[in-house]
Amino acid sequence: MTFSIVGYDPKTKEHGIAVASKFLSVGAVVPFAKAGVGAIATQSWANLDYGVKGLELLEQGHSPQEVFEQIRATDENFASRQIGIVDAKGRGFTFTGDECFDWAGGLAGENYAAQGNILVDHSTVENMEATFLQTEGSLADRLLSALLAGDAAGGDSRGKQSAALLVVKENGSYGGYTDKYIDLRVDDHEDPVVELGRLMKLHKLYFEGTKKEDIVEVSGVLEDEIRELLYRSGHLSREYADHDSILKALESYQYRENFDERVQPKGFVDVQVVEYMRLMK
Repeated sequence: MTFSIVGYDPKTKEHGIAVASKFLSVGAVVPFAKAGVGAIATQSWANLDYGVKGLELLEQGHSPQEVFEQIRATDENFASRQIGIVDAKGRGFTFTGDECFDWAGGLAGENYAAQGNILVDHSTVENMEATFLQTEGSLADRLLSALLAGDAAGGDSRGKQSAALLVVKENGSYGGYTDKYIDLRVDDHEDPVVELGRLMKLHKLYFEGTKKEDIVEVSGVLEDEIRELLYRSGHLSREYADHDSILKALESYQYRENFDERVQPKGFVDVQVVEYMRLMK
């Protein structure tokens, strides 16, 4: 009842899964991943042991094929299951049981595995594969682009409801405490994959670090504009509009709006923050 793509980026060592379905909160069921180990999508009457035990077996050094064979041996309903696996070596594997509802199938290769069931037709999986292989950028960008391509090709034949994107890398979380780099979910929405794309843009804005070329000095015309924007947002009083007051108000604004990762040394600002301020006026 789902279509998904599992991927790996050998340069950044990131693993991830993008998934969509006519199913409430698919992100709570399908995707499993662990940094340095691999990623797994378990779907079609999803057996969550495929994710939990699958990662354990990958971590022990088993290949994706071996992982599936071991789990299948203890699952009498494996013919109804579908799974996609990519390990830490980039080996992709997909399986679709004979009892999965049409259209069902998958494609796998180096660094990816794409699969789906109860789809309009095979185009969804084929478009996901082609888009993932042809798209440049981060793993998250490639996975999301692939999911959008699959959605545009028809996707789940029953309709749309939820989507999710999970990407892991070592110390990738906010503050570096866990390996969960991106964990975005659209649990119930009329156009969940498009909405997931909107959330991804927000994730980049709030959690990606500043690019060197985006750092600019707060002076001249830009300082005048920032002063006006801070006035309008209620973060600066016209009684206190000198340079230092503007910089203090700007810093306060950034922390209040959760731009922790983009705050620059005194006297400078990330242009992405300024763009956000312009949109909010």
